[in-house]
Amino acid sequence: MAARDLAPDRLVGLDVARCLALVGMVVTHVLDERARDGGVSVAHAVAAGRSAALFAVLAGVSLALMTGRREPVHGRERLARSAGTAVRALLVAAVGLYLGGLGSGLAVILTYYGLLFLLGLPFVGLRAPALFTLAGVWLVVAPVVSHWVRPDLPQRGFDSPVFSDLAHPAQLASELALTGYYPVATWLAYLLTGLAVGRLDLGSRTVAARLAVAGGALAVASYAVSVALTSRDEVVAALVAGPPVLALTPTGLRDTIATGLPGTTPTGGPWEWLLVVVPHSGTPFDLAHTIGTSLLVIGVCLLATHGLRTSNRRAVAIAFGAGTMTLSLYTLHVVMRSPLLLPEEEPGALGFHLVALLGLGALYVAGRRRGPLEWVVAASSDRTAAVVRGRPEHEPERVASP
Repeated sequence: MAARDLAPDRLVGLDVARCLALVGMVVTHVLDERARDGGVSVAHAVAAGRSAALFAVLAGVSLALMTGRREPVHGRERLARSAGTAVRALLVAAVGLYLGGLGSGLAVILTYYGLLFLLGLPFVGLRAPALFTLAGVWLVVAPVVSHWVRPDLPQRGFDSPVFSDLAHPAQLASELALTGYYPVATWLAYLLTGLAVGRLDLGSRTVAARLAVAGGALAVASYAVSVALTSRDEVVAALVAGPPVLALTPTGLRDTIATGLPGTTPTGGPWEWLLVVVPHSGTPFDLAHTIGTSLLVIGVCLLATHGLRTSNRRAVAIAFGAGTMTLSLYTLHVVMRSPLLLPEEEPGALGFHLVALLGLGALYVAGRRRGPLEWVVAASSDRTAAVVRGRPEHEPERVASP
């Protein structure tokens, strides 16, 4: 891995946001969902659902940065970068399939994440206004379609997809698209939003402030409207009368579902489920709320790092260096949660995870090194793009790292 300086045009605020997304996912994986008093723990109340959504929105931002930033590339160059991105997506998905077989007990996101990159490729030629509009339509329509068609699909069969599931392509496709924990048919709304964000002038303080304000407003409004709707007696009655898989009661409804759902609304349940705003429910309100919180975090991170002097910018980049190698560190986190390393309930596990991941991230950036999996993925992507572009493999056009 060749040493590399911090590129002058690198948006360190995005690395900070990626680092926060990684930390949020680690926290929700390691800490209990419930506090000692039986209520939802503070960590889950803050990070559950929101950190994974931020991870997916930032995937869209990265896709935009890899395909032209503010102005999407066209013609042969678009084909070359799309081919490189497709290779990147397949490699990420392959890592996810491997991690799914380690017995970590986690719903591994990477296979879905890689598929999201592939699904985003047809949209890389669009500019921000069209992408924001499409994302808005998608977050309303996709959950409705999902709720409608899932009763006719096979029930979920995999905890996390693994290589052996490739022998059952129809079941695997159904799960990745609609019935799994991170169903890409609805999660594409996150990627489209991030793609739109990446087409903006993210070096502008005004743009960053608008993202933060708009995101905060969307998050608050979607949550408030959902709570108002799901507090109505007729909605509560419909939810309680639905499939008994959750053992709901009118008085315990909100508390029972507060820790989240397994990626979708209950299959075959009443349409009123589309009104809830709980983590990993995949409803229009859940998508809108978590898109809002993602935009808020991205905007605040960009604002906080805007105009930093070189030395301060370097210090922030090192402190949040985990955000530059989330693929490698997420992989390490899953391995650490597997029986290969730590028992699931190891005392002090959260501190161990955070020290290891944040420390490694800082060391790699301080040493001007790229994460090992990031290096492999980027090298494969660059070589593929160079072949399609028609340049020798040893002379690829360098694209600014996302």
